[in-house]
Amino acid sequence: MIEFYLRPKVERVIFQPLINILKRCQITPNQVTLFSLISGLAVIPSLTLGFPLIALAMLWLSGVGDVCDGGLARESENTSDLGTIFDIVSDRCVEFAVIFALYLVDPTRALVTLMMLGSVLICVTTFLVVGIVVDKRGPKSFYYSPGLMERAEAFIMFSLMMLFPAWFTALGWLFVGLVSLTTLLHIKRLN
Repeated sequence: MIEFYLRPKVERVIFQPLINILKRCQITPNQVTLFSLISGLAVIPSLTLGFPLIALAMLWLSGVGDVCDGGLARESENTSDLGTIFDIVSDRCVEFAVIFALYLVDPTRALVTLMMLGSVLICVTTFLVVGIVVDKRGPKSFYYSPGLMERAEAFIMFSLMMLFPAWFTALGWLFVGLVSLTTLLHIKRLN
């Protein structure tokens, strides 16, 4: 929800200057996506080795890359189906990496992290299916069905889980609930 409603304003003010720099340096959108993926995967060693602030920085660097890759692709008129697929797959890899790292920190979290993964899997599936069947197009390469729990909210929740491990269980179940509610909202858009 934050991303859908605030991103256009924030992207123009905060991310557009960065996108302009990337464009001038002739960095491609796929290179930015790769940077985003690598930064997100770096959460695993950072968090499991006991460096939650570094893990947090890697997570948010990944998020910045995720905002910039699409903006750069549109700005440089360098959009492609392959780039869209790479971006979406990369995003899911980062989300998996974060949840996996949260599990590795304390394997007694297995049930909550498994439910987190399951809720994300189902939510992303409904998001993509709604994007396929709804005959609408926006600035992105597919219909974007906004939800209660989007990437920005997930990153905020992941950040809280990293910073406040004693609250992990409550935050994890809240995450599952919000992602599941988002799934229902995606399905409701079909009516």
